[in-house]
Order: sequence, then C-alpha cells, then structure tokens
Amino acid sequence: MLSTFSSVVSNVHYKQRKPVTDNFVSKLYYRASFGILLVSTVLVCSRQYIGEHIRCIADVGLPINVINTYCFFMTTFTVVKHANESAFHNGVVPHLGVGPYVQNADALKRHAYYQWVPFMLFLQALMFYAPHYCWRNWEGGRMEALVMGLEHAYLSLTAKDVKLEFGVTIPSRKNARRKVILIRNTFVQRKHINESWTRDFVFSEIISAVILGVQIYITDVFLGGAFLTLGLDVLKLDDSSATSPLDLVFPKVTKCTFRKYGPSGSLQVHDALCVMALNIVNEKIYVFLWFWIAFLCVATLAALLWRLLTVILHARCLLFNRIVFGFANPQVLDLWGLVMLTKECHFSDWLFLYYLARNLDGFVFRELFLSAAVEMSDAPPESYRYASDDDDDEDEEEGGQQNAT
Repeated sequence: MLSTFSSVVSNVHYKQRKPVTDNFVSKLYYRASFGILLVSTVLVCSRQYIGEHIRCIADVGLPINVINTYCFFMTTFTVVKHANESAFHNGVVPHLGVGPYVQNADALKRHAYYQWVPFMLFLQALMFYAPHYCWRNWEGGRMEALVMGLEHAYLSLTAKDVKLEFGVTIPSRKNARRKVILIRNTFVQRKHINESWTRDFVFSEIISAVILGVQIYITDVFLGGAFLTLGLDVLKLDDSSATSPLDLVFPKVTKCTFRKYGPSGSLQVHDALCVMALNIVNEKIYVFLWFWIAFLCVATLAALLWRLLTVILHARCLLFNRIVFGFANPQVLDLWGLVMLTKECHFSDWLFLYYLARNLDGFVFRELFLSAAVEMSDAPPESYRYASDDDDDEDEEEGGQQNAT
C-alpha cells in the first residue's frame, strides 16, 4: 500500500514561507483582483461556454457568416426612442431598442464596447498588479535577506547546523545568534535610513488607491456612464418585470444595417436582427466587478485610515504598540523595551520593525527586540542581558569544549 504513494512522495516538496512585505488589502489587489480579471478575460474569449459571440438573421440569400462578421466588427445599435419599457409592454416593439426608425432623424445608440471587453479586462488586471510589481522591485528583497535562515531558529539546540532531507537547514545556536546580532546592528545603525523602504511602501499603498479610482472612472466611461449605478440598479430589480435595466447597458438583441451593391450597381440596404450572446456573460462579469470594486473601496479606505492611525499613534500610545506588535508576533514583549523603541524610533523604523515582527519567530524576535532596545538606550537596566559579540564568543568556547569532550 505504501508503494502506491511512492510516486507521489517523490514529487512532494517542502515550500518555505516567503517573507511578508505587504498587507491584506495589497493581496486583494494583486492576487484576488488580478486572478478574477484574468479568469473573466479567458471566459469572454472562450466559445466553449458562450458559443457564437453574435448571431444575426437577415434577408434570404445573404450569407449568414458574412452578416455575423460584418455586424460584429462594424458594431450594432439600438433605437433610443424604443428603449423604454412602455413600448415593449404595449407590444410596439419586440425587444427593447429594436424597432423601426427614420434614418438621420431618430437617435441611435451604437454598441461597440463588446469588441474591447477582453482587452479592457486584461488591462484592468495589469493595473491591479502594477502596484505590487513596483513595490517588489523597490523593496529589492531587503526583508528576505535579513530574515533568511531564521525560519527554523526556534529549533536551534545544537552546536552545528542541521540539514534535513527536504532542503531545510536548522541553524546552530551560534549561527542563529549571529544572525540576530546582524539584524540588530542593521536596524540600529540604519535608524532613520529605513525611510526609503517605508516611503516606497506607503507610496505603493497610495498608488493602489489611485489606481482603484482610475479603474472606476475608465470602466464607467467604457460602459457609457452606466457603471457607477450598475450594482444599485441590480438591487432594485423586480423579479416580476419582463425587462431589466441591464438590458439597456448590455442589450441581448440589437439591430444592424448591412449595405451592399446590387447586380446593376445600385445600393442595397439590408436590415438584420442580431442576438448578442456575448452580452449575457459581459453582464454577469460587470455586475460582479461592481460589487467587488465596492468592497475594494471599503477595504482600501480602511487601509489608508489604518496607515494614518499608525503614523499618529506609533510614538504616542504604548497600548497601541502592545496591541499592534501583539498581533504581529504573539511572543510577549518586554514593557521597557517597548517604551524605548517606540520613543526612539521614527515611523519608518517602526514600520520596518513591525514587518520584522511578522517575519520572525516569536522567540527570535523577542531576542532581537530586547537587544535593539538595549543598544539604543543610553542607560539600560543592569538586569537585561542580550545577545552580544561576547555571548557569541562564549558559544564558540562551549562548542570547543563539547568537541573536546
């Protein structure tokens, strides 16, 4: 029975957790939104679920494939005066916006957006991913370079590094402490220099909010000014009604005028009725996007308010810092160290320290936290003993004695 799973085991690999350098709202942008829009793009382009994007009927003798292609690329239209429920319910027109009209006299509404829907959705997907791409390049892997090798430091019990079969290395006590000292020195010596890291981080959050506003604007323009109230119109739908406000934005049946020359060279005008199967999918996609973007607006506003709150309270409220670092890292922090770091740290250093807390094990971060606080203090309490170069030398002596034994 075990041999049955041997082929599976050989292809299973341990995946190490990558350092966290963003927040939950950012993940909603570059993971959830990006994925949703890519799936929507593929769905719109797929004929397997939609069938023919457009199917038209016209006079006998006209090639249907020619009419379909012509009407798809040259756009279809509806008659504005027939786009009302009263005309439909009274039997004046068979479909909303479809009926007789006078050339150059009656207003027509042309529908050309459906040709560009897949391109638009793909562009929006790239726009949602852009802030994360920029931030990843600006960050440059600085956080990963610092915390790399300390993922399993809480297991450091031996004098030598332990390499496991699935590519994971448990550092020795000496190497783990050296790494903590390196991070501490980097943090303390670069105090007030982490400003570029924090500035880029906050700027990427602002870019995300701006891009969300741009997305709303261009989508509304793309749909002819109907996107802003699209979700509200859906909520107001009456199930007993035979028509829907969405039929005006995404008409399922439209008109098309096909012109060609006759045998004698005279111009012939043919009227075609087109069924827009593609709009059935477009309707569902954009209704979902309206509610999703509304959720993103709330989440983004909350994230910006939270960032403003951290700027204001990080150096003023001890309880705020205890709660924030308590959620970031459940290890109980020392009260004196918390007071010292929050008093001495600029916001850029505070935010960098917060993400160190999110990426380090509780035991390791506590040691780093205390050692950084003592290093930054002019008169630390004598009772505090932290990782220092002397401690590292003691570890080397202990390791030599153990080897000799």
